[in-house]
Amino acid sequence: MSLHLLEEMSSPAVDALDRARTVVVLTVSPLEEHGPHLPVGVDAMAARWFAETIGERLVAARPGWSVVLAPTLHLGSFTFEAPGTVSVRQRVVRDALVDYGASLARAGFRYILVANGHGGPGHLTALEEAAAVVSRRHRVMMASFTGHLAWQFLRGRYLDRIEHALGRPLTPAEREAFGDDAHGGWWETSLMLVLRPDLVDPGYRDLPPARYRLAARVVPNYPLKNGGRGYVGHPALADPGFAKAVTEVLIGESMELVGGLLDGRIRPAQRRSPFFALPFLRTDFWPATAVAAALLAAGVALLLVRRREPSG
Repeated sequence: MSLHLLEEMSSPAVDALDRARTVVVLTVSPLEEHGPHLPVGVDAMAARWFAETIGERLVAARPGWSVVLAPTLHLGSFTFEAPGTVSVRQRVVRDALVDYGASLARAGFRYILVANGHGGPGHLTALEEAAAVVSRRHRVMMASFTGHLAWQFLRGRYLDRIEHALGRPLTPAEREAFGDDAHGGWWETSLMLVLRPDLVDPGYRDLPPARYRLAARVVPNYPLKNGGRGYVGHPALADPGFAKAVTEVLIGESMELVGGLLDGRIRPAQRRSPFFALPFLRTDFWPATAVAAALLAAGVALLLVRRREPSG
């Protein structure tokens, strides 16, 4: 058996794995509200399913390789706050991943992947920061690869391939709805109809579209304000066939990316989410800014005191 659950393995069994041909997958996603029709575990369930599917395909495509799936970490920042949401500080997300990755690296594992189903900009940045820190400190390849794929997907970069997988073109109205989709809408409701239909409230069919302009989306908790019900998009369009077409495309893209990372053809820095490049989304930006401001204020105060001292 080449696909393992870390929590079920003994220490000697873990130690017996060939480090040069073993991939460890960490799944990290928060518990977060997803509207009145979906469970708070949507992100974690989706991420875990992707991790398992990629693991199965990796061991099938690479004879002699092993994949170890670590237990899901229900951690996430930049979440929408409602009963059931468990949000932690961005720094906690980063540090937890640094510690997990460092432990694996010290045990000799060279390939560590982070699977995630949550799209919070600061959350994605924290995962990518952690992967970069572990890779640099321990000279291993740790990569958070799902942020890049999620961004490409939500930007519509895979729509042509999704249409091919569907066997039909999307209508203009569907393309417009896809552009609105962001949280608990068409895509995530469709996916849950495949993964756990028993957890989807059938009332999703009657939910009206929830559209928000870009300016509104920068406001914290925006889909829950002014009567919003916590979702963004068109859940009533949800369809298992759409989910199967999308997952076919996303898994294919994931396998190409993971293969490139394992073979060294792609560096993690080449496939990060665009949020990583924004300094104000980094975990250390605001603390460092506060320290710099405090030092500046102290310097100005000292200068003023010296100027007021009588010369003698």
